[in-house]
Amino acid sequence: MEAYESVLLVKNEVFVFKIPPKQTNRGYRAADWNLQEPQWTGRMRLVAKGDELIMKLEDKTSGELFAKCPIDKYPGVALESVTDSSRYFVVRIQDDNGRSAYIGLGFGDRSDSFDLNVALQDHFKWLRKEQEGEQGQQQQLDLSFKEGETIKINMKITKKDGSEGSKPRRAGGAVPGGLLPPPPGGSKLPPPPSPQHVPTPFGAPPANTEWGDFNSASAPSQQAKPTTPANQQNWVQF
Repeated sequence: MEAYESVLLVKNEVFVFKIPPKQTNRGYRAADWNLQEPQWTGRMRLVAKGDELIMKLEDKTSGELFAKCPIDKYPGVALESVTDSSRYFVVRIQDDNGRSAYIGLGFGDRSDSFDLNVALQDHFKWLRKEQEGEQGQQQQLDLSFKEGETIKINMKITKKDGSEGSKPRRAGGAVPGGLLPPPPGGSKLPPPPSPQHVPTPFGAPPANTEWGDFNSASAPSQQAKPTTPANQQNWVQF
């Protein structure tokens, strides 16, 4: 997929100067140029396309290309600030055949040169982060098993009741917490007797039976019998 062109900065008025060869290693000085007579005046566009960054000097009216400056890093030899002003730069221009030359570039206002500095710094900061991200993806750790490699895992086995103890209990011993252990053999206590099977204490009359006090009719009473008619002596015996 072809990268699209992105315009980072446009300045509608820049000045180009013919500069003398640098005589010392101290850098260029704008005071050595003829600042009152620029060689060319036009528009500057800073254009990014993929990893490439190019400064284009174009005619303000027709847009015809006057010169271009590929910038591979900043600060660098492609674009260098002068030592005596913040509004002027030394630019290395190149043609399609690879030939290069150095010219002076200046702005009428300090804010324009400040915008150029910010745009260049932001672009190369973004480019550095992109390159670091690609290198990080290429250097990802390979955690796959190689042939013959094994792995040892220590596992803690938990019982169904959630306990993790492995010591067996001694028979008949006390359970932690003060509770008594269950009876051996899993025996159970007999259920309590139902009310109808509870033995009646000796001498106590039966309670809540259907016959009430008629039990006394089955045996002769030790007390004196009352005088009753002969046909009613045994009327309670069925």
